[in-house]
Amino acid sequence: MIIKKAELAATAVAASQYPKEGYPEAAFVGRSNVGKSSLINSLLNRKSLARISSVPGKTRTINFYNINDEYYFVDLPGYGYAKVSKEEKKKWAGIIEGYLFNRNELKIIFLLVDIRHEPTEDDKLMLEWIKSSNHKFAVIATKSDKLSKNQMIKNINIIKKSLMLSDEDFLIPFSSQTKQNREEILDLIESIKL
Repeated sequence: MIIKKAELAATAVAASQYPKEGYPEAAFVGRSNVGKSSLINSLLNRKSLARISSVPGKTRTINFYNINDEYYFVDLPGYGYAKVSKEEKKKWAGIIEGYLFNRNELKIIFLLVDIRHEPTEDDKLMLEWIKSSNHKFAVIATKSDKLSKNQMIKNINIIKKSLMLSDEDFLIPFSSQTKQNREEILDLIESIKL
């Protein structure tokens, strides 16, 4: 996929604010600070289209990025951040769940996990949600440049086992620094048009 156009098209907290064009959508979900915005910027070859913050829990809305007037990349609020009130967490969960279960344009969901750590209970719960939504999905293990090759292989096996992924499920190590597997992710997104 060649990125000719990439822009923030909509920021939403309710379905009435979602884009109406009907382009297929690829959603990115994961814990706060797992690297969703960095991944989106890397895929788009942009430095700061998706805002990156060192403060977890910064994305509180669903952000829709128009790609080539053909797709939307959808950045969902991060989950699992402790320093947010229970009411705020509930609100985010409602926003995420409402989008995942009711959006017809949603074609693939990318669950991001940090390759350095075993997936959390929140990650496992999110994957259960994703599977129950019957959407195509892939797991992206971010921050792969932080590990040696041997450690990466070991941790990929831990993630597979922890998330109970089958051999048919996609688990893609990724680094926003080296752009490892960028093309593989873009190819997967391109396949949703078919």
